[in-house]
Amino acid sequence: MREAISEGYKAALKAGDKRRTATLRAINAAIKDKDIDARGQGKEPLNEQDVLALLQKMVKQREESLGIYEKAGREDLAVVEREEIAILNEFLPKGLSEAEVEAAIIDAIRKTGAEGAKDMGKVVAALKAEFPGRIDFGKASAKIRTALGA
Repeated sequence: MREAISEGYKAALKAGDKRRTATLRAINAAIKDKDIDARGQGKEPLNEQDVLALLQKMVKQREESLGIYEKAGREDLAVVEREEIAILNEFLPKGLSEAEVEAAIIDAIRKTGAEGAKDMGKVVAALKAEFPGRIDFGKASAKIRTALGA
């Protein structure tokens, strides 16, 4: 993933695409900051899942900003956020559809033998292991609760 981001950055520089260059530069800077922080704590550099989580966090931040800008009528700033979200999403795995999420939840409940709300953590852990970065757990948690009958 790091290589894809670096290659994308180099291509954007050569093409003179300022928005893409700035966005990819921000991604690289965020990754380097996290790597430096991890090294200071005696940990390994970010792995693929950590980079994935970082990108998802960056998308969420931009989505929140987009909502604020749209409410304030700042279409000029909203356009920038939409463009950055699109660029970030290029490096994220494709998310599951609603139907696929529901099927995955049912399958995870069956595989883990979960029976109630107390087993929600098992289901979430199974889903995170099988579909890293492809499920929005903020939205999926309500579906998991419903499926568990909690």
